[in-house]
Amino acid sequence: MNEELRDLYQDVIIEHSKRPRNNRALEAPANSAQGYNPLCGDQVKIYVRMDDGKVADVAFEGAGCAISTASASVMTETLKGMSADEAEALFTSFHDLVTGAAGPDDEDLGKLAVFGGVSEFPARVKCATLCWHTLRAAIAGQEDPVTTE
Repeated sequence: MNEELRDLYQDVIIEHSKRPRNNRALEAPANSAQGYNPLCGDQVKIYVRMDDGKVADVAFEGAGCAISTASASVMTETLKGMSADEAEALFTSFHDLVTGAAGPDDEDLGKLAVFGGVSEFPARVKCATLCWHTLRAAIAGQEDPVTTE
C-alpha cells in the first residue's frame, strides 16, 4: 500500500471511529439484526428501512474496535438509496477488497476503498465485515444473531 493511501486509510478509520455517522437506532425499522465477532468482542446491531425496494435509511448501534465502528459508519453512509441487489454487490466488492482479492482502486467502492489496508491485517477482516454480514441478515429478516465464526 502506498504511503498516501495508508495515510488516507488511517484518517478515515480514525474520523469514523471517533465520530461515527448513523450511530443510532431507527424508529420503527423494517428490519434489524445483531452481529458478534467473538475474536475481538465487536458487537453491532444494524437497522435498515427499505422503501420501494431501496434502502431508505440504515443505522447501527454497538461497541467495537475502531475498524469495526468505522466500517459500519462508512457502510451506512454509502448504502442509502441502493437496492438490496446493489447492496449485495457492494458487499461482495468490499469483501473482495478487504480479503485481498481486489485492489484498492475499485472505483465502485468510493470511500470504502480506503479499507483496502485491512487486507494487510487478516485478523482485522472480520472486524471490517461484521457490519456487512449483519446488514445482509437484516435485509433478509434473519432473526438469529450473526457471528463471524
